[in-house]
Amino acid sequence: MLRRLLAVVVTLGIILFAGWMTLRRGDIPYEQLESIYANADSRYLAFGDDMRVHFRDVGPRDGKVIMLVHGFSASLQTWEPWVTNLKRDYRVVSIDLPGHGLSRCLDNDAIGPKQFVETINRVANGLGIEHFTLAGNSMGGGAAWAYALAHPDRLDGLVLVDAAGWPRDEAETDSRPLVFKLLEIDLARQVMKDLDLSALIRGGLENSFSDPSFVTDEMVERYATLARAPCHREALLSLSAGRGERTEASPELLSAITVPTLVMHGEDDNLIPVEHGRNFAAAIPGAQLMVYPGVGHLPQEEIADLSAGDLRAFLESHVYGVDAVALEDTSGAPD
Repeated sequence: MLRRLLAVVVTLGIILFAGWMTLRRGDIPYEQLESIYANADSRYLAFGDDMRVHFRDVGPRDGKVIMLVHGFSASLQTWEPWVTNLKRDYRVVSIDLPGHGLSRCLDNDAIGPKQFVETINRVANGLGIEHFTLAGNSMGGGAAWAYALAHPDRLDGLVLVDAAGWPRDEAETDSRPLVFKLLEIDLARQVMKDLDLSALIRGGLENSFSDPSFVTDEMVERYATLARAPCHREALLSLSAGRGERTEASPELLSAITVPTLVMHGEDDNLIPVEHGRNFAAAIPGAQLMVYPGVGHLPQEEIADLSAGDLRAFLESHVYGVDAVALEDTSGAPD
């Protein structure tokens, strides 16, 4: 009986190991990834000998600057619909954060909002950009409001798109997609690290859109392939494990943000509840709130024209337009 049980256990182990080996995927060199996903607008900023940040810088050189920061496991491609719309009138800089897209990893043990804030600042300094509007989605939204607190003198405007950083309650934690729950388990992270996760990635992306038909085979392949850049899987696992310095949002903390702020949030967001967007808007003095019915976690893709139009209206009326200039001119005038 014991021998039979042992034989069954060994057989199952062999089957599981064979399955793991079948699904195992190695790293893809950056040079190969760049040949697929870089384009004529791609630029790189070096941080020392090994670190390079990938970004794109388009639009009029003398235009007002908008910097765009993506979310967890994503890349600057998420902003392409906005870039196409905005680059006619604005200088648009979209960034691949460390451990994402075509950017190298900086320090995976310290990866998180503080590292992302430093990366945004380095890119702005490297390009000689003194002032800009910063927009971030999801994890990038968390980096954006953290940047606004760390460097308030650099920002003209702040745009939070389904931003991360507001504390979750127990019910919100339980309702998240399976892939994010698995990433919280240390053993699961180690097993998943080298596997083909295309099926889980597809499920996570379909949860990110109210209309899952937005998720294409090409999109799934891009997410899965870019995650196989050297050190990227370790970076994503470190982020999911909560490494790096981070601070949760609160009304007291966010009350220090005085820059014109637009909060956008999809009402059907399955990853970050719309209530978090309302909380951000209520906590940041003077913030405008746009809630989009029937839209998920990525308004910049799911309703690209509408959300870009709302961004333009905000920039023209509150940041760079005639009305904004008039408000600035009269803000310090005596009564």
